[in-house]
Amino acid sequence: MGNKPGHIDISVIIVNYNVRDFLYHALHSLYKASKRIRTEIIVVDNASDDGSVEMVRKRFPAVQLIPNKNNLGFAKANNIALKRARGKFLLLINPDTVVQEDTLSVMMNFFAEYPDAGLAGCKVLNPDGTFQLSCRRSFPTPWVALTKMTGLSKLFPRSSWFGKYNLTFLNTEETYEVDAVSGSFMMLRREIYERVGGLDEAFFMYGEDLDWCYRIQSAGWKVYYVHSTKIIHYKGESTKRSGLDEIRTFYEAMHLFVRKHLKSLFPLSMLVRSGIVVTSIGAVVRSSVKPLKFATVDFLIVDATLLVAEYIWRGGMFQYPGYAYPIVFVVPAVIVVSSLYAAGVYTHRNMSVSRSLAAVVASYVVIASLTALFKQYAFSRMIMGISGILSVLLIPAWRIILKLSGRVATTGRKSLLGKRTLIVGTDRSAKELLKKLRARVGEGYDIVGFVDRTRRHVGESIDGVSIVGSIENIGKVIREFRVSDVIFSTDALSYAEILSVIGRIPDQAVNFHLVPTTLEVIIGKASVDTLEEIPLVQISYNIEQPFHKASKRVFDVTVSALLFIFVYPILRVRRAFSPKTHSSFVLSIPSVLKGERSLVGPPVAAGIHAAHNGQSTPSVSLGKPGLTGLVQLQGNRSLTSEEVEQYNLYYARNQSVLLDLEILIKTWLQHRMN
Repeated sequence: MGNKPGHIDISVIIVNYNVRDFLYHALHSLYKASKRIRTEIIVVDNASDDGSVEMVRKRFPAVQLIPNKNNLGFAKANNIALKRARGKFLLLINPDTVVQEDTLSVMMNFFAEYPDAGLAGCKVLNPDGTFQLSCRRSFPTPWVALTKMTGLSKLFPRSSWFGKYNLTFLNTEETYEVDAVSGSFMMLRREIYERVGGLDEAFFMYGEDLDWCYRIQSAGWKVYYVHSTKIIHYKGESTKRSGLDEIRTFYEAMHLFVRKHLKSLFPLSMLVRSGIVVTSIGAVVRSSVKPLKFATVDFLIVDATLLVAEYIWRGGMFQYPGYAYPIVFVVPAVIVVSSLYAAGVYTHRNMSVSRSLAAVVASYVVIASLTALFKQYAFSRMIMGISGILSVLLIPAWRIILKLSGRVATTGRKSLLGKRTLIVGTDRSAKELLKKLRARVGEGYDIVGFVDRTRRHVGESIDGVSIVGSIENIGKVIREFRVSDVIFSTDALSYAEILSVIGRIPDQAVNFHLVPTTLEVIIGKASVDTLEEIPLVQISYNIEQPFHKASKRVFDVTVSALLFIFVYPILRVRRAFSPKTHSSFVLSIPSVLKGERSLVGPPVAAGIHAAHNGQSTPSVSLGKPGLTGLVQLQGNRSLTSEEVEQYNLYYARNQSVLLDLEILIKTWLQHRMN
């Protein structure tokens, strides 16, 4: 970074709030982009409590750090840095962004070529490679606001008449003048700032970028969208970590903009403001009722089980007395849904299987008591009992299916399924990343292969994992191996190469992740996963708890009995005629029924004594040896004793019927592919 006394080409300003790991990536990419440019970087921290300030001081000592004691908001924090900035150009950029190596030089060349440009933004990509529509847009005039509110802008995005809100009718691969650009990346000339002033501090967050662009154009300068360089923007990361009501803050900012700049057009401004109010209310309602879709599914399941139970017990449906229907089909379902809500299944314990199971059982205890209390409904006791059994099975079951498929975001342990992952890069850091991912079993990254820069080494292996393709054909590799996640080693590739790859395949349902050179975290669209060791101090091991022991044995016996009755005889016959039949798992089922082994467990039953960061854990009983398990899933790969310990400790800590089910499914899938 060219941060030296004297003339400064660019002053880069970043306002940070609790996004330490994203900020690290942003600064790292900016250092690469400013190698031949005289640059100063100023970070204003709005009272973060996640270690952001300490990280900047330790990793980037040349950065000018301004730590605020309170969260002053985006506009005010930027203005503090703008007053200190010395550059010929000023760049305001979000901390949750990654720039290409050429971004700063391309933007400087653009301003040299376009002397009428006062402020400009570049092409912005979402983490999945799609174009971020908000990086160029129109002012919220009455017509633009109307097309947005009525949905016409989405319905006719290619129309120059209806698509003005996000300028969706314009080619993203061309440079042109626009009304406004996104506050995630705004570069302007120093003389513009000196003439129009800084950001309006009346905007706490949102709207200040729109206001600045409006004022700059009013001063006679133009605002441009520049397509020839791009960045990634992990949109909204700071807002997620704040206590702000994002929806309300956004629409209050829009109110302020309209009141400030469209006041003279009173009827039109009233139309815009009314539309903003309606849209705001709609957004709040949608956000508030989001959990209702899950509650509705549960409500319908309860009613469906009542109908099935009536058919089983009475031999037909709708045979209750007329007075009973409003009560029978409403009260039990309301009790179940209310119990699930009280258990937090729709809120902070989103999609919890164990809590949903407990809540349904508790609900039907209440329902059974009510049928005993109100004699006029005593005819439905057996039906309620059958409905209870079905609900106890079905309500947790659909949650298990969604969790295993990875279709919903859940709290707690992540699924072992659903993250078929490619590592892009084959250098030392990529190998170290593979090692760390294998140690972090619970993150759910199933490494299917490496992607190299060239095709020269395709077919070779690194620590038992094949190099399956090159950057050139990565799209084909993703389709062929059904990849859901791609992790880039930033040591192996430049940011320009990474963004180029992401930009080439935006139409595939893939999550892209970046790993910084420190190999401490994986930064993705929805989360930041740690790769560091966690001290094992006072950890509760599920495998040793009576409830988990009992449920594991019930699960083993139930599944084994079904396999023994329906599959075991067939495989015994096949084995007699074809000794090479791969059926050792099912043929070992009798040992599970006898209690000698478990379906899932370690290869060898033994206690573990592990030491992590100087902290020892007591000897842990891993239970009976398993027909399959986390270690067995590694196939013929040679595991170190440390890796075996990691797998066994993870299983001991997290053992549950759901985890056993995941391992069994993964074993079956692995067997099918072999």
